[in-house]
Amino acid sequence: MSKVLTVIFTLALAMSLNAQTVLQGDITTNTTLTANNSYLLSGFVRVNSGATLTIEPGTIIYGENATQGTLIVKPGGKVIAEGTQNSPIVFTSEFTKPGASRPPTYGDWGGIILLGNAPINIPGGTTAIEGPGDTYGGSNADDNSGVLRYVRIEYPGIAFSQNNEINGLTCGGVGRGTVLDYIQVSYSGDDSFEFFGGNVNAKHLIAYKGWDDDFDTDFGYSGKLQFLVSFRDPAIADQSGSNGFESDNDGTGSNNTPLTSPEWFNVSLIGPISQTGASINSNYKRGMHLRRNSQNKINNAVIVGWPTGILLENLGTINGAVNGSMFVKNSVVAQTTKSLDTARSNNTFNINTWFTTTMNSAIFTSAADIQMVDPFNSSSPKATLQAGSPLLTGGVVPPADGFFDQTATFRGAFGTTDWTSGWARFDAPTSVQESGSEIPVKFELSQNYPNPFNPSTKISFTVAEPGNVKLSVYNVLGQQVAELVNGYMSAGSFVANFDASSLSSGMYIYTLESGAVKITRKMSLLK
Repeated sequence: MSKVLTVIFTLALAMSLNAQTVLQGDITTNTTLTANNSYLLSGFVRVNSGATLTIEPGTIIYGENATQGTLIVKPGGKVIAEGTQNSPIVFTSEFTKPGASRPPTYGDWGGIILLGNAPINIPGGTTAIEGPGDTYGGSNADDNSGVLRYVRIEYPGIAFSQNNEINGLTCGGVGRGTVLDYIQVSYSGDDSFEFFGGNVNAKHLIAYKGWDDDFDTDFGYSGKLQFLVSFRDPAIADQSGSNGFESDNDGTGSNNTPLTSPEWFNVSLIGPISQTGASINSNYKRGMHLRRNSQNKINNAVIVGWPTGILLENLGTINGAVNGSMFVKNSVVAQTTKSLDTARSNNTFNINTWFTTTMNSAIFTSAADIQMVDPFNSSSPKATLQAGSPLLTGGVVPPADGFFDQTATFRGAFGTTDWTSGWARFDAPTSVQESGSEIPVKFELSQNYPNPFNPSTKISFTVAEPGNVKLSVYNVLGQQVAELVNGYMSAGSFVANFDASSLSSGMYIYTLESGAVKITRKMSLLK
C-alpha cells in the first residue's frame, strides 16, 4: 500500500510565526500549500497520477538535507506553482532558515523532478529517471505536468554516482501542455536544467552559479526555448567538465528517434572568464558542447567568457551542421580562449567558415565589444545591452507560432529590458538571516556595524509587512556596487552581510526600499 502524505506541525518560524509543515511520502489527493506556512520536503515526495499540488505565490518550501528532500511529479500528476513577479515561489535549502547550524551550499537537497508521458527516444518508449528511478515517457506530446511560473530553486542538485544525478530542475518526458516560465535555478550541485526527452516549451530561464552544466538536453528532447541566461562562478566547476549547453541524442550518439532537436532563441551564456587571463577553475570547458548526433537549432545566441565557445563533436552532429539540420545562426562568440572547435570530424568541415559565413554569426575578441551592461558582476550580474550595442540588431526574427516573441530580434537573452527584475535573486540567500523573534511594526534600516569597516560589515533592517524588498549599496557617484537583497520577504527582522573586499576605500551609501518607502544611510570603508 502506498504511503500517504504525512503532515507534521512543528514550531513556527520566527519570521512568520506560522507552522512548518513536513511533506513526506506520496501526495494522492489534491493538496494546496499556502504562503502563510512554511514547508519542509523530507525524502522523495511524489505527486501521484491524478493528484494536483497547488502552491500559492510567496510560499517557501525547504528541502531537507539528511533525507535528500526532492519533489517528484509523476506521469499523470500535476504541480501548479504560479508565483508572481513580486511574490515568487521559492524552493531552497533548509540551511537558509534563521538559526541554521551552517550556511547553505551546493546540493543541500534534491530539487524538482517533473515526469510525463511525452515521447523519448529510448527503445520501448519508457525508462527510469536518474536518482529516484521513477518511470517516464510515452506517446502523448500534449501531456500536461502543470505550471512552474515565477519560481526560484536554490541549492539543489545531488550526484548519487556518475551519470546518476538529480538536477535543479529535471524534466523527463514532459509534454508541451506544461508551462515553464520565469524559473531560476541557483547553486545547483549538478546541472541547473536537464531535459530528458519530451517536448515541453520554456521561457525566461536563469541558471546561476551552477556546478556542472547550465542546460543539458538528451533522449530526444525537441521543445522550444526562448530567453535563457546563465552566469558562472569562476571558482566552481565539475570534474566532468562544465558547459553552458551540453547536448546528446543519447549516450551512444545513435539515430534513435525522436532526435534531440530543440529550437532555441535568445540565449546568453556568460562564462567564468571576466577578462583575458583571468584565473578560473580548470574544469571549465565550453559555452556549447554539441555532440552525439544532437541536432540543435540555435538562433540569436551569445557565448562570452568561456575557454572554448562552441565544440561540435562526433560525425552525426557535424553532418547535421553540413546538411542544415543542426545550426547556430545569427549568434556571437566573444572573449574565449578558443572560439570554435571540432572533435572526431572529417577534414572537409571548416567550422570557422560554417559559423561566420553559412551561419551569419560573428566572433568578437573582447566582452567589451558586445556592450553588455555588467555580465560578470558576481552578486548583481546584468546581461542587458547598452544603447548602441551591436547585439541589438542582427538577430533572426522568431517564427510566428504562438510561442516565440517575434519582437526579440536582438542577439542574446536581453535587449535593454531586464526580465529578471523583481523575482530573481543573484546574491546568496545565506547572506540574510533573521535576527529577532517578533514581527516588527516599523520599516527600519539601522546603521551598519562596525562602521568604519574593513572589509565586511553587517546591516540590520526590519520589514513590517510582507512584500518585495531591495537592499542596495552605491558609491558616491550613484553607481550600484552591490545588491544584497532583491525579492519577496515576509515580515521580520534581518541582518545582511556586506563583503567589500573587491571595493576601494571610501564613503558608500546603502538604501532599503519596499513599495513607496525608501531609507538611505552612509557607511565608510577603510582599508
